[in-house]
Amino acid sequence: MDKVIDAFSARLLERGIPLAPRQLEQFQRYYELLVDWNERMNLTGITERAAVFEKHFYDSVTLAFYADLSSADRLADIGSGAGFPSLPLKICFPQLQVTIVDSLAKRISFLQHVCEQLGLEDVQCVHGRAEDIGRLPEHRDRYAIVTARAVARMAGLSELCLPFARKGGLFAAMKGADPQEELEEAKHAIRELRGRVDRVETLRLPEEQSERAIILIAKTDATPKAYPRKAGVPLKQPMLKRRG
Repeated sequence: MDKVIDAFSARLLERGIPLAPRQLEQFQRYYELLVDWNERMNLTGITERAAVFEKHFYDSVTLAFYADLSSADRLADIGSGAGFPSLPLKICFPQLQVTIVDSLAKRISFLQHVCEQLGLEDVQCVHGRAEDIGRLPEHRDRYAIVTARAVARMAGLSELCLPFARKGGLFAAMKGADPQEELEEAKHAIRELRGRVDRVETLRLPEEQSERAIILIAKTDATPKAYPRKAGVPLKQPMLKRRG
């Protein structure tokens, strides 16, 4: 009996996400690869098995509690790091075509290795800055769901992510506790980028009880040509609310 796997599986089943033995094996192998590669490069400060399953794997899949991933086709994960939330979501929803964008080549190598080892198909790992990739026709205004987990404050993050979402699509920012202050700060940027705040969902992780928030932003129209600005600018000089 494997308490960690059993608890993980049961909690997702409660949320209407049943996992087959093969999928649970993929999560276990993902954990092993994460810990192995983490000894050679900085992927995560969390390596204890139960903590990885809760704070990385379960936390990633919580997006599916509030967005319909079972019928979505294309998902982009911006600044994915060690593959969160996109790879846990891909394991749970194999039909997803996933694009991962990350600026560090070493992390892209890790993610490609994970996909090979887990037998995950239709995952494209793109090395580059989101500001540059978001201007390419094959990625701009193309995705049903765009997500980023614990990457940056909303004003800058919206400029990195919303250009990837298609009209009618969704940008889901996965945050820690109460994001209201940075959401208020980002209102102007979201509007300029043709987004509209749909809602903010909150939850607690089942064991640790730490708070999480998921900001869901609807893409209302195509991205204006001016955005995203040059690499580095959105985070250094975010579009803040105009005064007066």
